[in-house]
Amino acid sequence: MQYRKLGRNNKIRKSILSGITKDVIMKEQLITTEARAKEARKFVDKMITYAKKGTLVSRRKALAFLNNDKKVVDKLFNDLANRYKNRNGGYTRILKIKERIGDDSLTVKIELV
Repeated sequence: MQYRKLGRNNKIRKSILSGITKDVIMKEQLITTEARAKEARKFVDKMITYAKKGTLVSRRKALAFLNNDKKVVDKLFNDLANRYKNRNGGYTRILKIKERIGDDSLTVKIELV
């Protein structure tokens, strides 16, 4: 599977993606760069798929990726799993906003559908 390195080593990249995933799940939207949003979309969709399964194993996998943040996992398994139970994927949307002034990178809004 191809993935973006985001200019970071493995631990920092996993931490960034975990944080973005937590913010998208809790706030249901986030403004970030395009590369980070496209990479985080995979993990947000995977967490919602785990929540739809609803098994103990899937809850533990979600807890492991989200750094044992129980509030995020509770919202994921209680609220979002019910909201997306009839949807077969495509839980996130990425909307382009504008270029950032400092380094001219494209900023986007990633949000839940």
